[in-house]
Amino acid sequence: MSEATTHDAHDHHDHGPAKGLMRWVTTTNHKDIGTLYLLFSLLMFFVGGAMAMVIRAELFAPGMQIVDPYFFNQMTTNHALIMIFGAVMPAFVGLANWLLPMMIGAPDMALPRMNNWSFWILPFAFSMLIGTLFMDGGAPAAGWTIYPPLVLQTGDAFPFMIFAIHMMGISSVMGAINVIATILNMRAPGMTLMKMPLFVWTWLITAYLLIAVMPVLAGAVTMLLTDKYFHTSFFTAAGGGDPVMYQHIFWFFGHPEVYILILPAFGIVSQIIPTFARKQLFGYSSMVYATASIAFLSFIVWAHHMFTVGMPVAGELFFMYATMLIAVPTGVKVFNWVSTMWKGSMTFETPMLFALGFVVLFTIGGFSGLMLAIAPSDFQYHDTYFVVAHFHYVLVTGAIYAIMAGTYYWLPKWTGHMYNETLGKWHFWLSTITVNILFFPQHFLGLAGMPRRIPDYSVQFAEFNMISSIGGFAFGLSQLMFAYIVISTIRGGKKASDQVWDGAKGLEWTLPSPPPYHSFTEAPEVK
Repeated sequence: MSEATTHDAHDHHDHGPAKGLMRWVTTTNHKDIGTLYLLFSLLMFFVGGAMAMVIRAELFAPGMQIVDPYFFNQMTTNHALIMIFGAVMPAFVGLANWLLPMMIGAPDMALPRMNNWSFWILPFAFSMLIGTLFMDGGAPAAGWTIYPPLVLQTGDAFPFMIFAIHMMGISSVMGAINVIATILNMRAPGMTLMKMPLFVWTWLITAYLLIAVMPVLAGAVTMLLTDKYFHTSFFTAAGGGDPVMYQHIFWFFGHPEVYILILPAFGIVSQIIPTFARKQLFGYSSMVYATASIAFLSFIVWAHHMFTVGMPVAGELFFMYATMLIAVPTGVKVFNWVSTMWKGSMTFETPMLFALGFVVLFTIGGFSGLMLAIAPSDFQYHDTYFVVAHFHYVLVTGAIYAIMAGTYYWLPKWTGHMYNETLGKWHFWLSTITVNILFFPQHFLGLAGMPRRIPDYSVQFAEFNMISSIGGFAFGLSQLMFAYIVISTIRGGKKASDQVWDGAKGLEWTLPSPPPYHSFTEAPEVK
């Protein structure tokens, strides 16, 4: 080692690690970055939730009560963008950051400085997105799908929204590259791909989906930008363009995106259920193949979002059958979770309750999705509240329940403290009762023909809307409990044992999907 390098090394040690705020700004530690993602996601969950409360307050009764129609649709647009790109995706990336290196026995993520950058792009992107609400002409109000020609009539806020979406996409792609590089290059000796915990598998597949589709979204919104400011006519019929082409490009991104939002959830649930059933996961390799099949099929079903645009019957049939095919690998997963629990010695701590809530309620969302997949039925359901009910069962009681399950499950390992089990169970039951009061009536509204994204409605829909809104406010309030539990656990509480989920039950805290045990626990003696 030359003198210069020794001198640099000493210099570095003299200053010590960065203190206070700078520690978080400059950190390259995967646990710190995971924590940042998770806390940011929690913040955005409440911002997006506040927007949902505005929507439900307006829909509490027929007539225009609180906000004007344009602001109502700004709320629907921003609620969706913030929940998808600001709450669910960063939460999964935060879990990946915390857990992937530990699960595969790596010292950190493969690209730690890029990891830091991936996170710090997000606060700026979302400040810009939320900032559009305060600009002249107001934020775009075209739904999260930002369809032309509607979106092309919006004001100065439009380019800021597009730029924010580009930044979210860059963050996601960098995170995905990091995940793939880490999993493929940094596994501990002996950990073959088919010995990885399922959470690792689902993230590996999700990362490939992200790299494949985020650039497609970037292309679509860039074409919108040039249509508005550079007089191109990609989607302007007057110039020979086609607004339906935008839908094809958008949904080619949008359908794999919904699997990006659920595959990591499958991984979390596949870690939790074996732990509390005290059994190894049933059908490990079939779970891996099912996940890969879902990812593959997600690329060839996009136009089921577009059955009503006037496509050829052959196209409708193809997309209908391809969509229904996704039910097969998804069904395999549900049956495997149920088989894992079959004859297990189950206990029902909070993580297990959320995992079970996930299995039951996500399945309801899956069945309503199958109904939407049937082209002739979809002509009736399309753009009604039935669709809203469907995707909220998949995303709230699916993705968000899994995130909460994972938070309760791993929080003791992250903080060294046990969360309050009684409060955790209260949070689960209040959430589960209220989330069903919130979204179940929306199925009936949709089947009766109530359109979505409309602030006023006919009087026959009043009762179900009032029930739905009451459920919405109650569900929103229940989540304050979650924030309280998380923050109080970070700040202190009963010390967690080495094997958190041990109790008197002799249970390894994180039973891996297959053997061998990960670096958290000593490998048990083979008898």
